[in-house]
Amino acid sequence: MNPFSITYIHWMYMIEIRRSQDRGHANHGWLDSRFSFSFADYYDPAHMGFRSLRVINDDRVAGGAGFGMHPHQDMEIVTYMLDGALTHKDSMGNGSTIRPGEVQRMTAGTGIRHSEFNPSEETAHLLQIWLLPREKGLTPSYDQKYFGGEAKSGKLALLASPDGRDGSMRIEQDAKLYASWLTSGESVRHELDPGRHAWLQVARGSVRLGDQLLNEGDGAAVSGESALVMSGVSDAGGEFLLFDLN
Repeated sequence: MNPFSITYIHWMYMIEIRRSQDRGHANHGWLDSRFSFSFADYYDPAHMGFRSLRVINDDRVAGGAGFGMHPHQDMEIVTYMLDGALTHKDSMGNGSTIRPGEVQRMTAGTGIRHSEFNPSEETAHLLQIWLLPREKGLTPSYDQKYFGGEAKSGKLALLASPDGRDGSMRIEQDAKLYASWLTSGESVRHELDPGRHAWLQVARGSVRLGDQLLNEGDGAAVSGESALVMSGVSDAGGEFLLFDLN
């Protein structure tokens, strides 16, 4: 077991905590990244992903810099913007700018090429998420949608799902992605169907999962449980993503 990971068993939860400081790290000057799971030159056999969730990269891209045109294949790619902006272009002919509150979804499928560039002087902060698809060789596709702060404040907002329910974006995997912003005194509950698993990633601030305090960058894998309760801990608030996985 990774000596910095904590397996915590509560009467209601079984959680393996992935602390922010224990993630992989690479700083290329223009790009400063933290890796929850093995990625590129960072390899940790104990952290190769969780269920269908393969990548959570916490990226900061300097102003005037970005990712040149590069390929992807057979992956569901979700970008969750926190600060700043990224301009996106791809081989499907899509071109757009992603800003805070917006979520981008791509099915790489048989193959796409895309670039992401920070057009401003402000550092762009985002979470880049990859999930394995339900099958290989899918037709590439793209979607982008704004989920305002009111949708996430004090509640769980469904961002992505396999059937696009409740205004969410469709992803080609049996997974649901939620986001929430909680302040002190607020809490949300999420029921897990039998055999389902969950990953919680704190994007900023702090939240509690049960009675475990999770801070910015912390993640938690949950298995074998029927429900999760997340609570706010301060007036400053905490923002997190919750993955419901098969």
